[in-house]
Amino acid sequence: VQLQASGGGLVQAGGSLRLSCAASGRTASTDVMGWFRQAPGKEREFVAGMTWNGVSTSYADSVKGRFTFSRDNAKNTVYLQMNSLKPDDTALYYCAAKRSRWNSDYDYWGQGTLVTVSS
Repeated sequence: VQLQASGGGLVQAGGSLRLSCAASGRTASTDVMGWFRQAPGKEREFVAGMTWNGVSTSYADSVKGRFTFSRDNAKNTVYLQMNSLKPDDTALYYCAAKRSRWNSDYDYWGQGTLVTVSS
């Protein structure tokens, strides 16, 4: 499974961005898609996750109410709509996939896309 993230950029605080992650390869073997981020000098952290069937979605407390995870199964693409962005949201954002929702670790990772929020 290959994951290609895009959509990062520079935005002012309060602005919005939409990240995309296109999955290819044996995508049928994956159950859950996720977004993670890593800010400079910090550890990578979970942002949001969703099952491909859309039944289950979860968000980090820091982004609840501001970020929305969606999917387009026909395009094998997931999106992260980020609104009301804050400077603390500045990070390299990664999409990831895992074969089973019962696994704790993600199996596949894309390259990061950089989001920079200016104050």
